Amino acid sequence: MIGAMITMYAAVANRTVEIGTLRALGFNRRNILFSFLTESLFISVFGWVIGILIASSLSFFRISTLNFGSFSELEFGFSLSPTILISSLVFSIVMGFIGGFLPAFRAARLNIVNALRAA
Repeated sequence: MIGAMITMYAAVANRTVEIGTLRALGFNRRNILFSFLTESLFISVFGWVIGILIASSLSFFRISTLNFGSFSELEFGFSLSPTILISSLVFSIVMGFIGGFLPAFRAARLNIVNALRAA
C-alpha cells in the first residue's frame, strides 16, 4: 500500500500542470479523483498479474527436508487454487484503492491557478 501511495503521489506531482489544465477545461474534481483511482487500480492489478505469474512458476519446484529424529523426508509443494487467485485479486484491488485514494484526493483538490503556475 505504501508503494502504491508513493507511486501515485509521484504521478500527481509530475502531472500538476496537466491536472490544472484539465480543471481549467471544465473537468470537475470527481473526474480527476476517478482517473487517478483508476490508474492506481490498474497498477495494482498489473502487480497482481506479475505476482501470479511468479507464484505459478513455483508450482514446478518441490522443497524437501529431512527429519533427523525419525529419518523421514518431508516434501512441500506449492499449487495455486481458485481461492488463492480470488483472495489475492481482492487484496490487490483493496491495496490499490487504499494506496491511491489519498493521492487522488490531493490531485482533485489542487487549486487550478497554482497547478497551472507549477510549470
